[in-house]
Amino acid sequence: MTNTTATAPALFDHVATSADAVRHFRGRLAYETDVADVAAALAAERPGFVLVDTRSDAAWAAGRIPGAIHLPGRRIAAEAGARIEPGTPVVVYCWGPGCNGATRAALAFAESGHPVKEMIGGFEYWVREGFAFEHDGGRAHRPVDPLTNVEGTGPATACAC
Repeated sequence: MTNTTATAPALFDHVATSADAVRHFRGRLAYETDVADVAAALAAERPGFVLVDTRSDAAWAAGRIPGAIHLPGRRIAAEAGARIEPGTPVVVYCWGPGCNGATRAALAFAESGHPVKEMIGGFEYWVREGFAFEHDGGRAHRPVDPLTNVEGTGPATACAC
């Protein structure tokens, strides 16, 4: 067992207790999912959720995840009830980790009564992990980015972590 407490005391001057850390990380898993888990769920006969692309019309036209519906974040409050049955679980995504559009969209879905998770990594990481995507010209995929998926040469079916 390695003990590094003596070498990094400043880093852990303000650290949560183990019990608080368990609550925090369990909570994050209740609110977030990743692209590999979404891909695996979408491959199932009944995924059990609706995948929602919350980006702009131009972004949707340029590329989207197969099976997703398009509902830009600014329209969720007005249109979600008519487009997605109340109480249906929803997974939302936006561009990527540098964008909080999916977080705002998840909040809007939660406020409308939907169980909701945010897909961390967004469309960017979907593409970077080598999963197929659609655009107005058809289907496509890009090579796997070795910085996001080192499990062989194809798309991940589960997180390589």
